[in-house]
Amino acid sequence: MASNSSNTQSKSRQMELMLAEDVPSLGKQGELVKVRPGYARNFLLPQGLATVATSHNKMMVEKHRERLAEVARKRMQEMRKLADNVSRYSVTIEANANAEGHLYGSIGAVDISKQLKTAGFDVTPDMVRLDGPLRELAMYTVKIRLHEEVETECKVWVVPTAAR
Repeated sequence: MASNSSNTQSKSRQMELMLAEDVPSLGKQGELVKVRPGYARNFLLPQGLATVATSHNKMMVEKHRERLAEVARKRMQEMRKLADNVSRYSVTIEANANAEGHLYGSIGAVDISKQLKTAGFDVTPDMVRLDGPLRELAMYTVKIRLHEEVETECKVWVVPTAAR
């Protein structure tokens, strides 16, 4: 019976704080956490990692979360629109090749990204997903990952350099 009362007692000796920063093994920014008073007084509060969870602070965090959610929703709409536009576009890259169609170099994510940027699409090289560099004259379907939840494909034509 004594262990049960000490368990109830330890729960009542906790402070509710709101995290101002991400704290490893405790929680993310804006979360409400219950910690021992000593941990709060000696570490979290002096380091500026947390603040007392007042109703005003909770309301401000909730408003901030709503704003962040709205920004994320708009960004997601923009990414989906960009994915739709990129999927309808095909990139043409000229490259030097031998008679069999093997390139004297290779085409990589940077080359594809550069062509997409020239066409007005904000696609960085790390968004272009290639299994390996393109080494032959051909038409390729390349995956482009704009966001964790938004992926599309783009046609990439590797053609011989025009004779001059």
